[in-house]
Amino acid sequence: MAVIQLESVVKSFGSVKAVNDLSFEVDGGEITGFLGANGAGKTTSIKMLLGFIRPDSGRVLVKGRDPRLAATRRLIGFMPETAHYYPYLKVHELLNLYGGLCGMSKAEIAARSGELIVKVGLTGAENRQLKTFSKGMLQRVGIAQALLHDPAVYILDEPFTGLDPLARIQFRDLLLAEKKAGKTILFSSHELSEAELICDKVVILKEGRAVWSGTTADVAGDGTQNLERVFLRMLGVAQEEEAL
Repeated sequence: MAVIQLESVVKSFGSVKAVNDLSFEVDGGEITGFLGANGAGKTTSIKMLLGFIRPDSGRVLVKGRDPRLAATRRLIGFMPETAHYYPYLKVHELLNLYGGLCGMSKAEIAARSGELIVKVGLTGAENRQLKTFSKGMLQRVGIAQALLHDPAVYILDEPFTGLDPLARIQFRDLLLAEKKAGKTILFSSHELSEAELICDKVVILKEGRAVWSGTTADVAGDGTQNLERVFLRMLGVAQEEEAL
């Protein structure tokens, strides 16, 4: 059953059509990669899924509901590409703030925060101010706040940016565990290798349209066919044949 649905969605800003007749679905318990070059319409689509902006036409639904409704937003955990946190907060203080906004009790926040700080690899840093954190550490904080209220749906914008190889592996395993627990995950990324490793499906955007959609099994790497080659072909990027 589709948990995320975009049906013939159009969104323009002045004369620029950022999203152009976009349709795709993400089924429950699936990880879907949302791929495209800069300016392809990924961020605009995500903003509509979060209820921040409304489409000019078409339908956007999360679990069959309008994402502009507060009840729908409670079902979503969102991680932005670049989060601007108050620099003098500590990790546990930030999670207390977000947990309160999500309507969690102090006991729930404390229990869930302690669990997530370990899961995302911030043990020992929870009492440091965020201004002392590296880009990769702030990404870990973003992961923790997105998962904090145990949402049914995760929408993640470039979640692997700034993560070192160990953190990538840990986050990949974390997403796969959340999928196994029945969560539905949509993430935008330029990291094609990560998408190929963990996604059930991928959607490739170009100029606001879905130019390719399918399972990762359809593009399993065999030396001649993989996600990177499909991505470049769909974007019309010519590739030179390698000399044997």
